[in-house]
This record gives sequence, C-alpha cells and structure tokens, in this order.
Amino acid sequence: MSMRLRIVTCLALLAATSRGPGALAQEPSSKAGGEVVSLKDITYKKAGDAELKLDITAPKGGGPYPAVLVIHGGGWRAGNKKDCQIMMPDLARRGYVAVSPQYRFCPKETFPAQLDDVKEAVRWVKAHAKEYRVDPDRVGAMGFSAGGHLSLMLGLTGPSDGLEGPGAEGGADTKVVAVVNFFGPTDLAADDIPQGVRPMVKDLLGATPREKPELAARASPLTYVSKGDAAILTFQGTKDPLVPHTQATKLADAMTAAGVPGRVELLLGASHGWGEPDLTRTKEDTIAFFDRYLKGAGK
Repeated sequence: MSMRLRIVTCLALLAATSRGPGALAQEPSSKAGGEVVSLKDITYKKAGDAELKLDITAPKGGGPYPAVLVIHGGGWRAGNKKDCQIMMPDLARRGYVAVSPQYRFCPKETFPAQLDDVKEAVRWVKAHAKEYRVDPDRVGAMGFSAGGHLSLMLGLTGPSDGLEGPGAEGGADTKVVAVVNFFGPTDLAADDIPQGVRPMVKDLLGATPREKPELAARASPLTYVSKGDAAILTFQGTKDPLVPHTQATKLADAMTAAGVPGRVELLLGASHGWGEPDLTRTKEDTIAFFDRYLKGAGK
C-alpha cells in the first residue's frame, strides 16, 4: 500500500491519541457547539480470535441524538479508527453521536468480511441506543476512500441483497438514512480503476474482477442503486490518482435514474483528499447534509 493512501484516510494528517480501553474523556468545547465526551475501544464484535472495537464521541448530556458511523480508509487493508477523530468531535458538537468502528483487513479477510463488520457496528449502535443516547431510527454513515465504499454499501444494500452477514438473524436492522462518501470507489470492475489500485481490489476480493466478475459486481455500490436507498452526498477530486472522478459521475447517473436523493460534488483539481479551505467547507457541508436527512424532513 502506498504511504499516500494511508496518509489521506481521513482527509488530513491529524489523528487522535487514545486514552486507553474504555476511557471516558471530556473534549474541549468549541464555538460550533458544546462539550463532548468520548469512549474508546469498546468491543462490538468478536470475529474468531479477534475483538473488533469502536470509539464513540457524543454530546455531553441530553439526547437521544442521531448517530453517524465514521469509517476510516486504507485500501481495505490498513488504517485505524483513531484516524477519524478529525471528524468525530465536530459531529458531536453539532448534536450527533459519532461512532468509528475498526473492521477486518484484507488480504487475510476478503469481502464481504469488511461489510459484515460495519453492518454489525450499525446493529450494535441500534441495540445499545438507549445506553448511548441514540435515536435508532436516525442513523447515518460516512467514510473516506475504502471507508467511503463501505459507507455506500451500507446505504445501498438491504436484506434482499444477501449481504446482511451472520449477525442478521435476531439482530437489529442495518438501515442507514444518509451517507456521505469522500472519494470512495463505486465500481470495482470498471476499466477506469488505475493499475496501481488493482492489487488492492484483488486483495479485497481474493481474485481479480476479470477472474470473478460476479464477485466484483457484488462488492460494487453501483450494483445496488435503487429507489428508496439512503440519501447520498459524494465528494470527489478530479485529479485523484487512486479513485477516478468517473466513479463518482457514474454514481450520479445511477442515483438520477433511480431517484435517489443527494448530490455528487467534483472538486476541480483536487487529489485523494484536500486541505483548506475545502477541508473545512466539505466538513461543514457534511454536517449540513446530515442535518437535512437525519434531523430535518429530508427535503
């Protein structure tokens, strides 16, 4: 994996420092909102011998609040939930319970293991909604790069697609209402996937898309776009060397045809991530989008 991919998993070089397993900590307030609290390293799932953990950052007191899963990137084979602390306090100060799950990596674990994990994280949030002051009917997801791909899969797939994972029986549903995708791929079998990224796709699938086209389609968000899906906001740079902007425009075409609400924004000249002033603007647009679909009437 290129170092550049690892660096841009959450749009910037910032990462929070964990205070230890289960440590409750109060974060400083900001002009954007009030004080927030955070919990680190809560086990939400056991996969074989591994314990998968998540972090929570939430408003101090009150609720119930909408929840947003914040999913890190890293080519499906690296990255850390701590990376997404760049976004989580901002969400919490604006009235959201932000949840960042770790998920299993390829090539050791191939698709759909990663999707199984983030779907299980949604179930965990809904099952523990009262404890963590969450409204289980107002859950969204966002992600960066590979995390954007997984966020889209959360918003576009349902029980009829056969991807609910082993926790489906007897568990809460995995429906999310709104998705924000930062430069995540939408069509893993497409010819526009750069040569340097194809080994990552092969590691995720356990085969090349040419070897297993049905599996590549099954792992591609574009396959599932249909009426009634979650609202989607996508940000994509036009000079992204890892995820071409045509991946985003194909998603826009599919959303338009199916009547899925949202928008696709191309950042002209931007790469796989960006700095100021677009960093602050896209973060603000993200929160405004969630305000519309998780707090408002969704119109």
